[in-house]
Amino acid sequence: MQLIADLHLHSKYSRAVSQNMMLSEISYFAKIKGIKLVATADWTHPLWFKSISEELKEIYPGIYTLKEKPKESYFILATEISSIYSQNNKLRRIHNLVFSPSFEVSTKINNQLIKYGFNLMADGRPIINLSAKELLELILNIDEKTFLIPCHIWTPWFSLYGSNSGFDSIEECFGEYSKYIYAIETGLSSDPIMNWQIRELEDRSIVSFSDAHSGIKLGREATVFIFNQSKQQQDKEIEFSYEDIIKAFKKDTTGKLKIGYTIEFFPEKGKYHWSGHRNCNVRFSPLEIREKGRVCPVCQKPLTIGVEDRVWQLSNHFYKSKDLFFLKNSVGLTFVYDKEKKRRPFVSTVPLFEILLEINNNSQTKALKEYQRLINLSSEFDILLKKTYQEIKILGGERLAQAIKIIRERQVYVEPGYDGVFGKIKIFQDNKEDVNYQNNQQSLF
Repeated sequence: MQLIADLHLHSKYSRAVSQNMMLSEISYFAKIKGIKLVATADWTHPLWFKSISEELKEIYPGIYTLKEKPKESYFILATEISSIYSQNNKLRRIHNLVFSPSFEVSTKINNQLIKYGFNLMADGRPIINLSAKELLELILNIDEKTFLIPCHIWTPWFSLYGSNSGFDSIEECFGEYSKYIYAIETGLSSDPIMNWQIRELEDRSIVSFSDAHSGIKLGREATVFIFNQSKQQQDKEIEFSYEDIIKAFKKDTTGKLKIGYTIEFFPEKGKYHWSGHRNCNVRFSPLEIREKGRVCPVCQKPLTIGVEDRVWQLSNHFYKSKDLFFLKNSVGLTFVYDKEKKRRPFVSTVPLFEILLEINNNSQTKALKEYQRLINLSSEFDILLKKTYQEIKILGGERLAQAIKIIRERQVYVEPGYDGVFGKIKIFQDNKEDVNYQNNQQSLF
């Protein structure tokens, strides 16, 4: 049995988030996408905390469900906190995902943040001037069962390894508390291959979540937990707890769960994959950065250094095809492993709605109508990852089956994103136009 989880998203109380992002909306989209466990998000915000504490009930230790729709989806208390502070004469902007085992513990954390004078009403993702290390120390002193994962660790502006405001190592950021960093989140602009190349991540879990700001974006990245066979019950409904999720992050085999694989964006689609300047329409690959430098040739200002280039700076080993192992399962889905299979594998996919947009010539109306029809017949992840091509053809036609086959075989065309501009993915060769960018501009990875 598999448990698909998306544990980083936001409520309507966060900036630039859909006002529809209430618990009912999150639960609905989780259900139609095939996601079983989602974050409550934003539990530091007083109004959102009141809503979730009233609307949710605990079903297993640290795991909640809607009172009005029990077991439609499960929730865990996880929220993103932004630390903005100065360290070693440099401004740091670090985003971290904080997990709490209960409403009682969350209340204690919120009260402590209020004592420091932080305005929790201002944003669902609050800004504090505690360092990442001080935040981790604070939550662990309140309850040792709390857990912290650095978010989207390569984003230039707001992350652990960010080129503009981050650090070169976990040790530099968290000091003696580095031993409590058991997992990191890849973010949309990197995939596990890129993270496998960092020495200090060799023994840490690499996880992926959506950072969704609207329901349709849920699950664009996710982590799939599987049940340890020795722990698996014969019951149809297998119980699990907050502690089981945390033990899976820690690779603790005494829990019921372990990480099976992650579901990834193609990282080129991320809006910081390559370096560049949006306003100047300048985009450089890492190889071009080495040839042309880090200054914009148009405005003569420093370029925003992208994720792929930043990974190159910190890598201790570059992965090439010979270092990877590609394995197709019975429905043609390609799992990517490191050659020694020391790491958890991953699959890459494209959200169903985006596939339907391309099939329907970018008609939002037609794509949405077809999306609604399909999810009434099957969950999105079942269509993307589990159904045979014949089953997909029956559900959605030959063109949809062809598209999913191309994606499962990792044969999409990509135009990398840069400096806040999302990249472009094209599935069909007759639609690619000039998006076959990586065939002409070599990627380091």
